[in-house]
Amino acid sequence: MINLNRLDLISLRLFVAVIDAGSLTAGAERFGISVAAASKRIADLEQHCGTALLERGQRGVAATANGETLHRHAVEVIARLEQLALAIDDLHTGASGHLRLWANPSSLGGFLSTVLAEYAARYPQVRIDLEEALSEDSVRAVQKGLAELAVIGDNVPCEGLESLLCNVDELVLLVPADHALAAEKRVLMARALEHDLVTLPRHASLTRKIIAAADAAGTSARVRVQVRSFDAMCRMVACGLGLAVLPKAAAGLYSRALGIQIVALDGLQVARNLLLVMRRRSELSAAAAALVSLIESDLASRGSAGSASN
Repeated sequence: MINLNRLDLISLRLFVAVIDAGSLTAGAERFGISVAAASKRIADLEQHCGTALLERGQRGVAATANGETLHRHAVEVIARLEQLALAIDDLHTGASGHLRLWANPSSLGGFLSTVLAEYAARYPQVRIDLEEALSEDSVRAVQKGLAELAVIGDNVPCEGLESLLCNVDELVLLVPADHALAAEKRVLMARALEHDLVTLPRHASLTRKIIAAADAAGTSARVRVQVRSFDAMCRMVACGLGLAVLPKAAAGLYSRALGIQIVALDGLQVARNLLLVMRRRSELSAAAAALVSLIESDLASRGSAGSASN
C-alpha cells in the first residue's frame, strides 16, 4: 500500500497541471519551476506509486490508464484542499461563509444579478467570489474545486457534475437602428445569417448554438467580430459592425443604453436554458447550498408568474 505520509501534495498538484495542459513544460511554467525540476517530481511520484503515470511523446504528454485514475482522485483531493484553504481564510476575516461562483455572460446579463442582490441582503456576512467566464471554463472550475457552483449553457458537456435548471430566457436579434432589419417585428434566423455577426468566442455555448443553427440551414455563420462580453458585443452592433444574438433580458438593457433595436427571432430554438452545476449537492458548503435554494425559489416564482399571466 502507498505510504500517504510520503505523498507530496505539490507534486500531486503539478501532476494535475501537467495532465490538464498536456505538456510537462506548460505544467512547470504554471508552478514557476524548471522543466528538469518538474520532470524529477513526476518521476519521484511515479516511483512512489510504483507505476508509470505519463506517456511521453513528440506532441506532449498524456496520462496512462493508471495515471488517469490518479488524476481523477487527485482532482478530488485538490478541490477539497481549495475548500479547506477558503474556510481557514474565512476564520481569519470573520466571514460566516464563502460563496465561490463562476457564471457565463448570459446569466450575469439576466437573472443572476437580481438573485445575487437578494442573496447578499439575506446573508451579509458571506463573501461572494464571482467570476465571469465562458461555460466550458466554468465547468472546469467546478471540476477542479476553484468554484463550488457555476451557471452554464445547457449545450456544454458537464460529465461528472450534478446540474439543475436555473433560468430560461428567450434569444433575440440586436441590430443597428438604421439597419434594414430594424423595422421588422420578427426575422427568420436564415435572414439574420445573411449578415455579418458579432459573437462571443466560438467555443462559447451561445456561439455554438448560432453555428449549429447555421449548419442546420445549410450555410455558415458570417462571424465578423468576436469579443468576450455582451457589453462589447452590443457596442460593436451600435457601431454597425454586425448583428448579434443575445438573451432578451440582457438585450433590453443595452438596447435602451446604446439605441439599438431588438427584433424577435424565428427559425431558431429561442428558448435557452441555463444550468446550475456543482460537484455534489450533498457536499456543498452552507453558503453555496443557500444560493441553490434561492435560485430554485426564484425560478419557481418566475414560473408561477408566467403561468398566471398566460
